[in-house]
Amino acid sequence: MHERPIKKIVIVGSGYMGGGMAQCFILAGYECAIADIDKETAHAAKVRLVHEARAYELDGLFELGSADLIEHRLVPADSIEDAVADADYIAEVVSENLAAKEQVFGRISAVARVDTVITSNTSAIPISVLAEFVVNPERFLGAHWMNPAPFVPCVEVIPIEQTSESVTAGVEHLLQSLGKVTTRVSDVAGFVANRLQFALFQESMRMVDEGSATPELIDEVVRNSFGFRLPFFGPFAGADMAGLDVYVGAYESLSKAYGERYAVPASLVERVKSGNLGLKSGGGFTGMDTLQREEIALYRNRAYAALAKLREEIGPPPGRD
Repeated sequence: MHERPIKKIVIVGSGYMGGGMAQCFILAGYECAIADIDKETAHAAKVRLVHEARAYELDGLFELGSADLIEHRLVPADSIEDAVADADYIAEVVSENLAAKEQVFGRISAVARVDTVITSNTSAIPISVLAEFVVNPERFLGAHWMNPAPFVPCVEVIPIEQTSESVTAGVEHLLQSLGKVTTRVSDVAGFVANRLQFALFQESMRMVDEGSATPELIDEVVRNSFGFRLPFFGPFAGADMAGLDVYVGAYESLSKAYGERYAVPASLVERVKSGNLGLKSGGGFTGMDTLQREEIALYRNRAYAALAKLREEIGPPPGRD
């Protein structure tokens, strides 16, 4: 399909996430409108977003003048139909409810141009399921932002089989122009971020329910242990640095205690049997060069020291003195 240049953005759903997305688009120089269940909700959202932007300016989170720019350029629509009629790019950001999304996509499809790019910010619903509600699904894909939208860089981009490659590339370019880090992920429930996040939370709840830890204790351990490392090294890089043989041994102990859900992954065992232990030998999952072991360790130590200093400067969250 032929794509027009993306100039006018419409956010359908003006809550905390949708509103934050609108702020990002306005501050990057795009025309942007917000629409919601009714005119009053959209207009109230604009007032809130301008007030919020002024607070961000005072806190040094937005540049001076950002609030005025949002006040002058953000358009609250009287209806979804009014907003999307001449849009180039539409982001659906309504509640995580299939029936609600079906209704919204029906209203969008009935009015929007046939070449308008449409995205969903769903947290976990497969995009292929939502595509059934969209006319011309070749212009439809997922673009899953993270909360809070102005400050978290990741956006998961989720094309489906019908999505035009040029549409996907165009959306990536658009989001990158906002300073976002786009990552194409598979169209599976939860995608990558929430599948991992909710797996961690599920195990955390198990520990609380069985009485082996409190929520406060779990939060403290996570943020001061592997959570402290995650800004710099994801789970595979962390495993490669620790040693894949160490991971196999840990899984064996965990599986004895907790059963099948902690069974040693077969592909992990295969790597260790072949002598691929990560940074120690073989490069592991991420291809770490054993010759760069000292450089990697130096980077790690500097990164962790800088993060520790930053946390000390910022201090603990309110109520956690």
